[in-house]
Amino acid sequence: MSRGVESPPRTLRTVGTLSKSTGLFLCVLCVLCGKSAANAQEPSAPQAVPAEQLQAAIDKLGDLDYATRTIAARTVRRTPGAQAVPALLRTVAEHADGYVRYRALVLLTGFNDPRTKDAMRESLASPNDRLRASAYSFFEHNPDRAMTPVFLAALDKEQAEFVRPALVRALAAHGSAAGRVLSDAASRGDGTQVEQALVREVGRGEDFFRSAVIEGLGDYKAQYAFDALTAVAKREGPLQDDAALALGKIGDKRALETLAAIQRTAPRPTQPSIATAICLLGVNCESHEHYLVETLKFADKNIGFQEILRGAAAGLGALAIAGHQEAAETLFEIGIPSRDPTRSPVTLALGAIALRNTPLMLALLQKHPDRDHAIELVAEGFDMLEEDLDKETFFTIVRRTYWDAPERSPTRQLMQALIQKLDF
Repeated sequence: MSRGVESPPRTLRTVGTLSKSTGLFLCVLCVLCGKSAANAQEPSAPQAVPAEQLQAAIDKLGDLDYATRTIAARTVRRTPGAQAVPALLRTVAEHADGYVRYRALVLLTGFNDPRTKDAMRESLASPNDRLRASAYSFFEHNPDRAMTPVFLAALDKEQAEFVRPALVRALAAHGSAAGRVLSDAASRGDGTQVEQALVREVGRGEDFFRSAVIEGLGDYKAQYAFDALTAVAKREGPLQDDAALALGKIGDKRALETLAAIQRTAPRPTQPSIATAICLLGVNCESHEHYLVETLKFADKNIGFQEILRGAAAGLGALAIAGHQEAAETLFEIGIPSRDPTRSPVTLALGAIALRNTPLMLALLQKHPDRDHAIELVAEGFDMLEEDLDKETFFTIVRRTYWDAPERSPTRQLMQALIQKLDF
């Protein structure tokens, strides 16, 4: 959802019908406060609210007005789990508005309650695409061996454009878990089935779906897919850069031969991904990272090179996610004074770093000399990302870090700034 306000806050025509309880009246006033509420000092701990105020907030999670739904989500997030979780579970199961059910499911993940897993299992059978995608994303980050047969069966029938990538990533996570952690015969069998299924998916279907498979295999370091990814990387086409980057993420230095060969022949837009992959393999990383930085600077100053601009920004983002702090620092350095077309790919890369390497991002923001503008870049990146479940995880980390930090400490001040600028 966009952070921008689609329409002005609603005016309060009458308070007579809204004065059944002080809590509900205050909730409505909070919605009308908009920005002033967002800029208020964050409470130092979760705060219980009247039951009717909580339900009113949940009902507003899908409101068309940005300020209204933002204040509603903020109210739910700051309610103690003992009160919020039962209300959210009821909403997921019973609410008439499918989008409110989806938002409730996402917010539920912020409370670390064991009942969340049951709600996610049930959501896998929902006709609501958003609920299914959220459930698959949850199981990506919380692998459950018992769910593997369910995911394998879904792979043959799930075709929703924004659901199938989440399913594939869940399977990649389960394949990684089965191969790395579980050692008994049954578990090994589950892992082999997942591996075979995902390797098959590398070579079939629409490029959009294949790209999601390739990305997931790289992110979960799927050594078993090395040969399939190498074959894709050798062929010039729209998936060559995805496959090259995935080989770099897997980290098998056998890929260097392939990457060096295609580096000599691949088209210019693919070169940043190849350079990133070689750096991820630990080979001539300094020179390849320098190439990405110089490419990004050149494309920033010379209009008409959007493809390599996007590739260079994404490459630096991938390096930062892998732990290269200097890559993220460069993105901030170039991004803060930038305008589009440079700004969008840079903010997208920074948003991805915040979600996939949160400790690194928080450490950078803590010491950044222009913190407010740096956070604005991250916020813009969040606007462009659809991973609501991952964003909720980030929000949860920030909120709990704020509650745990000493009053007036630098850590608490940073968390307060993030909460205000990212509107959560």
